Amino acid sequence: MWIVGMTGGIGCGKSEAAKAFLALGVPVVDVDKISHALTQAGQPTLSEIAKIFGNAILSQEGELNRTALRQIIFSDANAKKQLEGIMHPAIYNEVLKQLAQNSSAPYQVIDIPLLFESDRYLKLINRSLVIDCEPAVQIQRACERSGLSVDEVEKIIATQTPRTQRNQLANDILSNNGSVDELRKKVTQLHEKYIDTCTFK
Repeated sequence: MWIVGMTGGIGCGKSEAAKAFLALGVPVVDVDKISHALTQAGQPTLSEIAKIFGNAILSQEGELNRTALRQIIFSDANAKKQLEGIMHPAIYNEVLKQLAQNSSAPYQVIDIPLLFESDRYLKLINRSLVIDCEPAVQIQRACERSGLSVDEVEKIIATQTPRTQRNQLANDILSNNGSVDELRKKVTQLHEKYIDTCTFK
């Protein structure tokens, strides 16, 4: 099984790159989507989180109040570690499950924001891909997409691997300062390269 680990800072365009890979028939395991699925109302993982952080992090419908939880973990490093202790193993197990379901594909992509912060994923992948853009573009996109303030986006960026370090660690860097069409063309070029590499590995 040949695996590409795809990462990038908030607002850099990982989601659009993932769509482009999917359009080319490449299975994409999306860690953020897994995280969201595990924290839906009624899920055991959400119940574990509520036991630690209290019902204040739940909405009236029993769903996760992500804003409330985000505020807690950004102001308390220990709380962040507690949350990661619940979420990371659960997410990893689901990633392995989804990879196994698509094991016949020539290669797969794991879409993961914190690739270089997690040894467990680095051990899984054959190649790392960073979706990169200029900081001003990154902040503008993130604010427009999420409705967060510039200050909130900058706090999220500060929790991620610095851009320079991320790019130094990458096997491949896809610059995404332009249009979605330009991004798709670059993904197609990479796809052809990956197909050649995994076919003759």
